[in-house]
Amino acid sequence: MDRQELKRQAIIDAAADVFQQNGYLGATTDEVATRASVSKQTLYKHFPDKQRLYAETILDTTVRVVDGLSSTAASTLDDADDVRVALRELAGSYLRSLLRPEVLKLRRLVIAEADRFPDVGKAWFDRGFDNALVILGAALQRLAERGLLRELDDPTLAAYQFAGLVMYQPMNQVMFSGTEALPPEEKLDRIADSAVDVFLKTYGRD
Repeated sequence: MDRQELKRQAIIDAAADVFQQNGYLGATTDEVATRASVSKQTLYKHFPDKQRLYAETILDTTVRVVDGLSSTAASTLDDADDVRVALRELAGSYLRSLLRPEVLKLRRLVIAEADRFPDVGKAWFDRGFDNALVILGAALQRLAERGLLRELDDPTLAAYQFAGLVMYQPMNQVMFSGTEALPPEEKLDRIADSAVDVFLKTYGRD
């Protein structure tokens, strides 16, 4: 990564913090530049206005989260011999990754600004959430082809169902009640165990 790219990344990292803490309207490019230790001139060289900075920050941060999830899904499931153990490991990875405070704040920010910036919200969904589950669906399809799951009529739908079983309750709890409302570890373990059980009742081999 060259010097200019390092500066750009520093600006995005700083902007993510500022937008998450203050929202779009409360964020200022002055504060972002200060936190990134760059001049306003340097910031505007990379991002001509606050709207572009917001859009690029959301997409860059989202892609990094999705890349991590997708890599985990592929490596965990493609190497699996015991599908239950592999799905349980993946469920735990999803919970750990998607319930991180910075990810929750980013999600709230995108939702809060969806009407103001619908293109950003759509890109977040298409390139983030949906893309991650398409990739998970492909990994589930490979399990089916190896005989570890039943034949999947719609692998992406199966991926959505798995993610919903794992994430629906804890994600909604922290989205509405605040980051501090994160369920205790033992409850998250029960949710993950139950999600795998229910998923395999539908898609597991007899």
